[in-house]
Amino acid sequence: MPGLTQMAARKILVLFGSQTGTAEDTAERIGREAKRRHFQCKVEALDSYSMNFWRFLFRKSLPATSLCQMDYAVLGLGDSSYPKFNFIAKKLHKRLLQLGGNPIMPVALGDDQHDLGPDAVIDPWLLDLWRKILALYPLPAGLNVIGPDVILPPKFTFQFLEEDSGPMQQEEVTREAPSELHPFSARMVSNQRVTAESHFQDVRLIEFDITGSGMEYAAGDVVMIQPRNAPEDVQLFCNLLHLDPDKHFVIRPTESNTPLPALLPQPCSVRHLVSRYLDISCIPRRSFFELLSYFSPDELEKEKLQEFSSAQGQEELYAYCNRPRRTTLEVLYDFPHTTGAIPCDYLFDLIPRIRPRAFSIASSMLAFPNRIQILLAVVQYKTRLSKPRRGLCSSWLASLDPQNGAVRVPLWVKQGSMKFPANPDSPAIMIGPGTGVAPFRAAIQERVAQGKKGNCLFFGCRQRSKDFYCQAEWEELVKTGLLTLFTAFSRDQEQKVYVQHRIRENKKLVWDLVSQGNAYIYLAGNTKQMPEAVAEALKFVFQSEGGLSASEAEEYFATLDRTCRFQAETWS
Repeated sequence: MPGLTQMAARKILVLFGSQTGTAEDTAERIGREAKRRHFQCKVEALDSYSMNFWRFLFRKSLPATSLCQMDYAVLGLGDSSYPKFNFIAKKLHKRLLQLGGNPIMPVALGDDQHDLGPDAVIDPWLLDLWRKILALYPLPAGLNVIGPDVILPPKFTFQFLEEDSGPMQQEEVTREAPSELHPFSARMVSNQRVTAESHFQDVRLIEFDITGSGMEYAAGDVVMIQPRNAPEDVQLFCNLLHLDPDKHFVIRPTESNTPLPALLPQPCSVRHLVSRYLDISCIPRRSFFELLSYFSPDELEKEKLQEFSSAQGQEELYAYCNRPRRTTLEVLYDFPHTTGAIPCDYLFDLIPRIRPRAFSIASSMLAFPNRIQILLAVVQYKTRLSKPRRGLCSSWLASLDPQNGAVRVPLWVKQGSMKFPANPDSPAIMIGPGTGVAPFRAAIQERVAQGKKGNCLFFGCRQRSKDFYCQAEWEELVKTGLLTLFTAFSRDQEQKVYVQHRIRENKKLVWDLVSQGNAYIYLAGNTKQMPEAVAEALKFVFQSEGGLSASEAEEYFATLDRTCRFQAETWS
């Protein structure tokens, strides 16, 4: 979510919070448009801003006039298929108003669900924003807006070194807690497939050794992993851009206040840059085509690139790029004349960095000290393109074999959103179809080690014989009375059976645990319909066993949600 522009003496600060990179891309676009209008502009991630922004802003002691000297605008980017659509943007806008900020524009809410994506809101909003900003902060005398025919300077310039430049600077050993800036290089211990070879989905149970990292985690926490591009993709990229992967370079910022990219050694090899930093497998955004068009020596290619970067060409760009999930590397391959003419200096402006991926930790430190395990579904699917689409991180991890020599993976731990009950008498009802069961494996291991009873798991998959993850482990716990397990194998009978059906069938037990045992209910999984179906099943239980009316069941469910006795972590 990019938001908040702050001005005085023609200065703009653009702060963004981004999970997928869309807000960062939009923030960078606002930064470029500010420079074309001769503003001094700084674009910064909220979490690297010099204060703990969110906590500071919501301090009750702040006077109502705190921001009366600040003009601002908030742009939210979200997905209306999720219940809290653009919640953060609305909350931020409201708080800035309370503190006396002057809104230049009403809050704007971009939506991924729109046919043209968030650009449908961003484009008209930006036109209006600049009109209003220039009315408040006119251009200095004698200056005009820098037109779109002029390319802005790159963020960095490359200086290639002679062959004998010496070894690359090693990653410094730090005593800081592992983080995105200082990941821990963990040894992969095992990489085991847990689905049958005949099953369409390849799912792995992967274990890492974190001895000496100082990292600690609890059930519900996540591990962040920094992936790499495949060697064959790195080679193709270097061939297309006529780059020698073994060449070394240093970079210099064009503007003195621009920090160097974190995690990039100086000097650095082209191979290191392309394999570990540039996200050549991401689906390129509109700004990529706009910048690429400046370099094209070929009229046909230039015309097409300009069309893709225009407001009118967005449907065509969507059909070419987003719908078939075409990667940056594949686009570069499709525009060979342009690609061969890309100046190195613009690589950081053109291609975003590889973002870390989050995985629910599937183990407990109490059961596996100094270890982290994850349950990983290898992402692979078909579109109309001949080559199957592959997930960058899952494909990279699946390709690593610790039996062929030491394998190290950069990672760090982050607190998750799920919190399990501290009270040893509170039962936990865990609903985890597919790889959604990962955080519950951690929770069950942790709770069993702590002697907590009342562990109830609803697990769903396709077939008992093909994708019943951790079957032996669950069955052993059932045998010793430490786990109550309900399974739904959707394809093992004619009529499909899912976890929500098992909840309805076991309504008495569920109601007793919730109403008398003060149970907490947890849900994790990766489909859009499943959370709704589970919520409906729970409300059915509240009505049929608890004797509540439909509206009372709704209210009861809302209370569980509000008091964190119902917690969900779902993804699409």
